[in-house]
Amino acid sequence: MSPEPKGDLQLHLMEQLEKYGYITAGLSFLLLGMVVFIYGWYEFLIGFKENIPRAVLVLMNDLLLVVILLELFRTIINFLKSRTISLEPFLHVGIIASVRRLLTIGAEITLQMGITPERYNQYLMDAVVNVGVILVLVFALFLYRVRGMKAEHVI
Repeated sequence: MSPEPKGDLQLHLMEQLEKYGYITAGLSFLLLGMVVFIYGWYEFLIGFKENIPRAVLVLMNDLLLVVILLELFRTIINFLKSRTISLEPFLHVGIIASVRRLLTIGAEITLQMGITPERYNQYLMDAVVNVGVILVLVFALFLYRVRGMKAEHVI
C-alpha cells in the first residue's frame, strides 16, 4: 500500500477540525441555553414579588430563547449525523423568534404607562410585521413538509 497523498491528509485534518468546530458550537448553544434557563428562573423568582405579569412575560421570553438555542443545538446534532442541513429547524427558529418578539411588544405596551400615540403605532406596526413573518414562515414550513412527503413517495 502506498502512503496517503499529502492533500488527502490535509483534507482529512480539515474535516476533523470542522467536526470539532461544530461540536464546540453545539455545546456552546447547549451551555448558553442552560445559563439562560437558570437566569430566567432566577429573575422570575426575584421579579415575582414586585410585578407578577412582568415576571411571567420575562420568563416566557427567556424560555423561548432557550427553545431557540436548543433548536440550533439539535440542528448541529443532525448535521453531524447526516452531514446535511435541513431548512426546517431554521423555519422553527424564525417562527419562535417572531412569537417571542410579539410577546415582547405586548409586554412593553401593557407595562408602560403613558404611551404616546406615535409609540403605540410603532408597536402596532411591529406586531403586524411579526404576524406577517409568522404566517409566511408557517406557510413555508407547510410547503417544505409537503415537498418532503412528495419526495418520500417518489423513492
